[in-house]
Amino acid sequence: MSMTDDQSWSAISPGEARPAPPDGATDKDYEWHTYNVAPSGRPDAVEFIDVYKSFGRNARILRGLNMGLPEGMISMILGPSGTGKSVCIKHMVGLLFPDNGDVLVHGEAVAHMSEDELLKMRTKFGLLFQDGALFGSMNIFDNVAFPLKRHTDKSEDEIEEIVWTNLEQVGMQHAAWKLPSELSGGMKKRAGFARALVLDPSIVLFDEPDSGLDPVRTSLLGNLVKEIHEVQLQTAIDERRPHLPCYTLITHNIALARNVADYLCVLWKGRIVEAGPKEEMLESENPFIRQFLAGKSVGPLTMD
Repeated sequence: MSMTDDQSWSAISPGEARPAPPDGATDKDYEWHTYNVAPSGRPDAVEFIDVYKSFGRNARILRGLNMGLPEGMISMILGPSGTGKSVCIKHMVGLLFPDNGDVLVHGEAVAHMSEDELLKMRTKFGLLFQDGALFGSMNIFDNVAFPLKRHTDKSEDEIEEIVWTNLEQVGMQHAAWKLPSELSGGMKKRAGFARALVLDPSIVLFDEPDSGLDPVRTSLLGNLVKEIHEVQLQTAIDERRPHLPCYTLITHNIALARNVADYLCVLWKGRIVEAGPKEEMLESENPFIRQFLAGKSVGPLTMD
């Protein structure tokens, strides 16, 4: 389907003052970037402040990204392929550092941390990768126990209790002694989710959790993410966990976003287009946002 001759798109609020485009780009390239960010009402667990990141002269990925991921909510980072979504995860955990700008985790600049501070900061995170990233030679129990043995001095009895609790949360206790090769894709995701939770992180990152799953299992995984996030919200904040849980999913799956997310951040060309509570974003008048969240072929986004 293509646009007819009498169809045309116009940017929102023409003439409104906006940030200058990055080097090598024009205002036309960023005409759909309103940079409208509706407040979440919560402090940000992670904040990107004017972040630039390039890989060589021609691979400019993040191009002045300003984005916040609020505590106590399930956020989703959405956007076309190649716009820098997965690069954001690597910046959050200090595997990459900005060429310019800052990434803050609970108010602390990641790029300015010492190696010891980085290691400590990373224990705030749980990560669920696309394939679960399980160790093929370990059974599921040992996979889930691995972070506890690596990063804590807990006793074997304490570790066993934590592992069984988290396996039960994701419905995987019956598969504890199986190898990853014996599991379906959905079961691997759940096992990876259990492992992401064992250090009791305040920030959990999901890198395309729906990858390789059919629509039914994607929906079930989404429901599980919501349920466990809600359980963690009910846990009292104390010195051990001073922040509400921030869950962040990177995905292309609009149905998953509609079902699971509280807060949406839409990226394109390395910058935020718009961000805000899901209900407000679904009502956005921005033609790019409307096209992307509806999955339509007609709109500003093309195959180019």
